[in-house]
Amino acid sequence: MSVKKSESKLKRRKVIFSLESPDAKEVILMGDFNQWNPKKHPMKKDVNGVWKKATLLLPGRYEYRFLVDNQWENDPENNQTCLNRFGSKNNFIVVPST
Repeated sequence: MSVKKSESKLKRRKVIFSLESPDAKEVILMGDFNQWNPKKHPMKKDVNGVWKKATLLLPGRYEYRFLVDNQWENDPENNQTCLNRFGSKNNFIVVPST
C-alpha cells in the first residue's frame, strides 16, 4: 500500500528590506532566514543613501537586524521587536501565507 503525501506548496513572498544610512560603507541584512550569515545578503545603496535588499521568504515569522559597518542596528521603520539571547533586541516580521 502506498501512502501519498499531500503537498501544499507554500509560495515565497518578496520582502524588501531597506535602511537609510547614507554615510555607511557596508550594510548587511542578517536574520534567522539566512542563519545570520554575513555573506548571504549584502545590501546595495541607491543614489539617495538608502540601502535595499529584496528577499524571497516562505510564510512565517523571521527575526533580523542590520550590520552597518560592523555595528548592529535595528530597523527604525519597524517597531516590532523581541529580545534576543544577547540581551539586546531584534526586529521581526511576519510573512503572511496569503
